[in-house]
Amino acid sequence: MYKDVRFKPQPMEMIENDLQELANIAPDAKTIQLLSANPLVMTYNRLRPILEKINEYLPEIEYVYTQTRVSDLRNKTVEELESLKELGLREISLGVESGDDWTLKRINKGYTSKDIIEQCQKLTDAGIDFWMSFLNGVSGREHSHEHAVNSAEIFNQCNPMLVGTGGLTLFPGTPLLKEAQMGEFTPLSEKEMLIELKTFVEHLTCDCSFITHHTVSASLSGPHFLERKSQIIHVLSNEIENGDFERMAQIRRNKRSL
Repeated sequence: MYKDVRFKPQPMEMIENDLQELANIAPDAKTIQLLSANPLVMTYNRLRPILEKINEYLPEIEYVYTQTRVSDLRNKTVEELESLKELGLREISLGVESGDDWTLKRINKGYTSKDIIEQCQKLTDAGIDFWMSFLNGVSGREHSHEHAVNSAEIFNQCNPMLVGTGGLTLFPGTPLLKEAQMGEFTPLSEKEMLIELKTFVEHLTCDCSFITHHTVSASLSGPHFLERKSQIIHVLSNEIENGDFERMAQIRRNKRSL
């Protein structure tokens, strides 16, 4: 998404200008999201002044949300994360994608399943809620079952408040599409994507909210995953046997971007 954009943190002057604008528009705002990509790549010493400025300009703020990478948490201690929580950092979305080491290495995530557990434990110890994402299909056909089972195992150990899943779509210009065209990566069919997702759900045991953006027609998203688990599996099983796979494939083909 950002390969043509050079990464650099915004200067504090620009951040203050944004906050001043927000203060004029919504002085009583209680929630705010830190943008863009992975702002937690910054060190604690750079993040704390930003959160302090947020509280200065928006004194009613209660809830700061952001997205980040597992590796961005390595340079922060539990005590530093606790300090950021006191300033409003309540929830983080982690683009984990997989808990399977073969897959993580294959897609160059830059961390292992052990890293995921260690860094998520720091968030738990600091009292910060977090989401984890599972990327359905990213291992390809050759490693699909292991990707599903091992990911669920790691997610269970981390116990996130929410698990989100999305299906792999190969966009033009991406290395994975090129590898697929060269026969070095075998994408899953729509039916195989459902089988992998069902396997992941069957092995997932953490009591979380569950969201999926799959092309399956039925809505599987909602709170209280464990209460709905058997129902979700039933729906997936029915789709695997009777689904309109051409319709699902057409929905995926029509996607142009994230």
